[in-house]
Order: sequence, then structure tokens, then C-alpha cells
Amino acid sequence: MKQPKTETRFAICVQNQNCEDLEPGKVYQALADESAAQSGYIRVIDESGEDYLYPADNFIFIAVPQEAKHALLAVTTALSAA
Repeated sequence: MKQPKTETRFAICVQNQNCEDLEPGKVYQALADESAAQSGYIRVIDESGEDYLYPADNFIFIAVPQEAKHALLAVTTALSAA
């Protein structure tokens, strides 16, 4: 059975309380994680190119135009490859 494709989402970090590895004002790619969301967390790809759970209160989801999504995903991919 085919998994439904989830839309790529982005969130901006609005605070980094207890998460010094996050940069306030920076946009992060968010990955779907229903279990984490139910516990008040969000899974994002950070500067290391890996995904980690962070408190959802540290982020606000943002709408990103399709062209900007491609650019942001290219940056995330480049970070993962480094």
C-alpha cells in the first residue's frame, strides 16, 4: 500500500529556550511526526542535516511559496550532504 505524500512544511524558530543549538529567526524544514506533535514536539532538520525533536513552542509554522520551498530544500539537502 502506498504511503500518502505529505507536504513539505517549514517553521521559523521564535525562541531557543533550552535548545541552544537552534537559531531564533531561522527557518527550519519540519518533518511530519504525529506522535511527536501529540507530545508537544516538532521534528525539524537542523544545521547538522539530521532531524531532531524540539518543543513545538519554539516554532511557528509558516506558509512558503513553491519557489522558495525549492530553494530551502536545496539548502537542507546541501547541509545533509556536507
